[in-house]
Amino acid sequence: MSSDKRRVQFRASEKLIERADALATVLGTDRTDVLTDALQEYLRDAAHDDRLTQEIAGAYYDDDIEFEELKALVGPEEAANFRVLKRQLDESLTDELAEL
Repeated sequence: MSSDKRRVQFRASEKLIERADALATVLGTDRTDVLTDALQEYLRDAAHDDRLTQEIAGAYYDDDIEFEELKALVGPEEAANFRVLKRQLDESLTDELAEL
């Protein structure tokens, strides 16, 4: 993990924060570590969720996210596959438009 850190703020329910604080106490750590670990796990799991992966791919095909963002979300191998498919789709569209 990169040593570069960025401060973020967000709002969460009091109950969720209390649970994070309780877990931090049990683990002998702090809330930031608990929340960071939870976010990392969520993002790792999201990369293996087929429905979400397709939404991520759609965002890449629609140019809503860049290749580097795609790679960070789904991993380099899957991102490379999506890039190849996007190029094929772009070429197909170009060919179809040329035929009109």
